[in-house]
Amino acid sequence: MLKRLILKGFKSIRELDLPLLPFNIIIGANGAGKSNLMAFFRMFQAMKQRQLQLHIARQGGVDSFLYYGRKETAVLSSALYFDSNCYGFDLEPTVDNKFIFAKEFMQGETPKNLGSSHTESLTSTLADCAVYHFHDTSDTANVKRLQAINDNVKLRQDASNLAAFLYKLKKTSPKHYEIILKTIQQVAPFFGDFYLRPFPENSHKIQLEWTEKGSDYPFIANDLSDGTLRFICLATLLLQPEMPTTILIDEPELGLHPYAISVLAGLFRVASQRCQLIVSTQSLNLLDEFEAHDVIVVDRVNY
Repeated sequence: MLKRLILKGFKSIRELDLPLLPFNIIIGANGAGKSNLMAFFRMFQAMKQRQLQLHIARQGGVDSFLYYGRKETAVLSSALYFDSNCYGFDLEPTVDNKFIFAKEFMQGETPKNLGSSHTESLTSTLADCAVYHFHDTSDTANVKRLQAINDNVKLRQDASNLAAFLYKLKKTSPKHYEIILKTIQQVAPFFGDFYLRPFPENSHKIQLEWTEKGSDYPFIANDLSDGTLRFICLATLLLQPEMPTTILIDEPELGLHPYAISVLAGLFRVASQRCQLIVSTQSLNLLDEFEAHDVIVVDRVNY
């Protein structure tokens, strides 16, 4: 579990020292830094996959990651403290708009300096942190498109492989599949079941289909409301059999009915017994479901 995060020089975050618990719900005013905290963990996820430079390029280059750009901030540094060890790094910008590691280290029973001047992380033991956002439910959203049926090892961060993942769960973890289904029916009583099958015109593909109670007519994902589709993604994420060590979710309440938010809060409580949760929200309804010790209030000072 991630117990403490120290971060300096990242986007709008000049300096941050954040203690973390098994469940953390983050609130704060617009512009306080909640989204940038999530952005850091997306960068950390890219580092874990050795795709830091690709991630930086896709997000606009190094200046968009440094506090007020490289003229103000020469080094982006962080240290992440886990149960028994610490991982840290310093990143410096280069003239060709990349980051290099000025320092990278692991600190546990045996401290280890991983060196400098490399462009991708040299450790393969970074914590399993995964950032999820299910905001895009437009007609062209990936979750509504045809998916590779074998893309089912883990649920992707935008649920773009939701149909393939549920198809696998139904076969390999039917108890978890049934719990997901019954939870969805709590929020959407009309929902019958998923209609999971290889796509008729291409058996290597699958799309998200479903039926209403009392009917065998298959609907597609476009026929679901935005809120229902987002809740399906959240229920699948939080009730799956194998969880990442740390899950981060950005504004999960988007488009949800107050009752759905209440059910979601229950899912968070259950999931936090199996993994660490860090949730960013603007919802007072969601906030009311938890105790004060669960809440982290984010604010910008001295700016």
